[in-house]
Amino acid sequence: MKRALQIVLAIIALIMIYLGIINSMLPPALTGLGFIVILMLFNSYHKVKS
Repeated sequence: MKRALQIVLAIIALIMIYLGIINSMLPPALTGLGFIVILMLFNSYHKVKS
């Protein structure tokens, strides 16, 4: 379940960044970057907890 959430979050982040860059819109690109930061924090939290 956690792995599936990480994969979905990464896909959404990449799509948001792609759409933001293609359409020259900053908010979707920043949201995509925020999702990547959340994904990295989520991964680091589980590594520290283990």
